[in-house]
Amino acid sequence: MSTPSSLTSTATRYRPSAPSLKPDHSRFPTGTRSIFIQTEDTPNADALKFIPNSRILPENFQTTFLEYLSPRSTLAPPHPSPLAAQLLNVDGVSSVFYGPDYITVTKDSATPWPHVKPEVFALITEAVTSGQPLVNTVTGKSGEEQAVEKDSLEYDENDSEVVSMIKELLETRIRPAIQEDGGDIEFRGFVDGQVLLKLRGACRTCDSSTVTLKTGIESMLMHYIGSYLLAASYSDFRLTV
Repeated sequence: MSTPSSLTSTATRYRPSAPSLKPDHSRFPTGTRSIFIQTEDTPNADALKFIPNSRILPENFQTTFLEYLSPRSTLAPPHPSPLAAQLLNVDGVSSVFYGPDYITVTKDSATPWPHVKPEVFALITEAVTSGQPLVNTVTGKSGEEQAVEKDSLEYDENDSEVVSMIKELLETRIRPAIQEDGGDIEFRGFVDGQVLLKLRGACRTCDSSTVTLKTGIESMLMHYIGSYLLAASYSDFRLTV
């Protein structure tokens, strides 16, 4: 006959343990990145804006955008891009535009988005998930980086007062709205009362947005600095895009 102590010992020895409620992390992969890519329409029916939850251009990049208009441009220095090359290989895609944290893909008008968007979405997702840089920097034969054009709206101490004001207005009032629509703007100069600009990205090939932006930009510049321009005898003030 067993003693109470032996019964207790036996019961303890064979008592089944309760299942653990703690998650077994060994069953799940670690180190994966959570990727969420949002798509937005633009005023250009042939351009879509893709917004991953990560940067597109490198930190402290010299310009606010890069634009690839042909397969050759994706390989050319100083900033080739394997992702842009893949996107331009998709049937119907005509250009790829990188903003600081978004990608605008433009297609030809003959190709419907249902034939283009799934593959574009998959390529961007794969590239962002990989963690590899989307933009590379090519060095010259001497080991020095190739020269890259700086931001056209960047402050320049050699600018005249009126050019400085134009740049400031474009930077603070105009550029954010254009970037919201999947594009950007370049300042090309101020000659004989004409403000020379170039639209990029989704705005580059959109006739309706070009007319709207031209009217809006010209009205805003005239509102803020028109009196200075007239006082300076720039009576033929026009916007040339």
